[in-house]
Amino acid sequence: MTGIVLSAAVRQNLLALQNTAQLLATTQNDLATGNKVNSALDNPTSYFTASALNDRAKDISNLLDGIGNGVQVLQAANTGITSLQSLVASAQSVANQVLQTPIGYNSKSSVTTTAITGATANNLLGTGTGYTSAAFTGAVVHNDNATPANISGATQLVGTASSTSNDLGTAITNGSTLVVNGTTITFSTSAASGVSGSVSAGYTVGIGAGATTTVANVLSTIDSITGGSGSTVTAGSLVINTGTTSDLSITGTGNALAALGLGTGVTQARTGAALGLTGQTLTIASTGGGTATSITFGTGAGKVASLNDLNTALAANNLQATIDTTGHITITTSNNAASSTIGAIGGTATTVAGAAFVGLVASAPVADANAQATRTGLVAQYNNILKQIDTTAQDSSFNGVNLLQGDTLNLTFDETGKSTLAIQGVTFNTAGLSLAQLKAGTDFLDSNSATTILNQLNTASATLRSEASTLGSNLSIVQIRQDFSKSLINVLQTGASNLTLADTNEEAANSQALATRQSIAVSALALANQSQQSVLQLLR
Repeated sequence: MTGIVLSAAVRQNLLALQNTAQLLATTQNDLATGNKVNSALDNPTSYFTASALNDRAKDISNLLDGIGNGVQVLQAANTGITSLQSLVASAQSVANQVLQTPIGYNSKSSVTTTAITGATANNLLGTGTGYTSAAFTGAVVHNDNATPANISGATQLVGTASSTSNDLGTAITNGSTLVVNGTTITFSTSAASGVSGSVSAGYTVGIGAGATTTVANVLSTIDSITGGSGSTVTAGSLVINTGTTSDLSITGTGNALAALGLGTGVTQARTGAALGLTGQTLTIASTGGGTATSITFGTGAGKVASLNDLNTALAANNLQATIDTTGHITITTSNNAASSTIGAIGGTATTVAGAAFVGLVASAPVADANAQATRTGLVAQYNNILKQIDTTAQDSSFNGVNLLQGDTLNLTFDETGKSTLAIQGVTFNTAGLSLAQLKAGTDFLDSNSATTILNQLNTASATLRSEASTLGSNLSIVQIRQDFSKSLINVLQTGASNLTLADTNEEAANSQALATRQSIAVSALALANQSQQSVLQLLR
């Protein structure tokens, strides 16, 4: 192209036209892309600043997925806690049903004193001066002498009849028994001479061949059981003293009663009346998990004088008392401890001779089979609910994270990893809530056992409510950071756009202006070439 010669005017016009075309191309590119800065060549500062802003916006946008998953993990845990609260409420309903069912026992553990003379509900102290021993005299018994004579304390239970023998005229047969105030005395031919045993286990009296056990040995054994003393043989008859702790009752099997002149049995009451309670003390060990009782009978501050006073003192030990018209005080377990036996009874009211509580042993409760079957069914319902608590806690996960099984949720909120939140999970199965499976025949037997379970469930419910509050707080934090991240991404992208976006109105005006300029430049170029066209006309 160097061979072509253009005039200065043409070249000037051509250069202006080329510049206009270049500007027009740039303007059209800005309109097409919407950006006024499309590369570092356009504006290095704006281009790299916008790129950095857009890159940060992308990094934060990538973190939004993790934050969104975190929100769902918290929602799953919250849904699980809501279900657990409903299950705990169901378990509470079962435990409350126990309190509304029949007591579960045909009779509760109880103990009844001997009659206290003058004792009433308003004045338990009474006026009795105590019991004195009474004597029972049996029929005359002869020995086996050739000429029978009245027996004495020295008369042996077994022996060989002779002209001078002093053995029972009617030998006691092997296996015969005397039952004295509930303690059994057994006569045995396999035992050596004498008596062995104890009040609680019973006694064995030796009547084998050659045994030298005497009537006096038997009377001494009876006294050791009754607490009496001085029982003896008078004019061939057994004279047995009752003692002061209880009335006398003797029954038997075989021929022991008849051989000793006791007929078909003995019933002999003491004389007098139970000693008044003034100044005596009474202790009862803890019953059914209650507080052990320790009281002093009498008038004055802190002492027990009336039935109301006694019941107030017994209440904390799951016990209650009544008194009948004859002065017998009966202490019974309350419904709360219906399955328990009254604790050990002590104090001077149980040791002073003639006192109303001497020798008393509480009876055991007698279960009601039908009522206990109902309670066993409630135990099964309760245990089934606890199984559901375990499975619900296991299922409260999202994307492999379970905040109710002890997992930790880690969230990152910024691209540098410096803004984080770690949410520590909890273990909310039955063990974590301090709940345990119940055992039929052991749990839900009485009101106390149901109340104990209710207390555990109330604690579990409070724990769930507390954790629900904590989860709600953490969920609020995560949602706030989620919204913040979205807003920050918008700010970053807007800032980048402000640096690179073209003003379409301005670029459109520029395009029109450049198009007009291009048309004028073309016209100017045509004018610049007119002189050469004139020469061409001359040549023609």
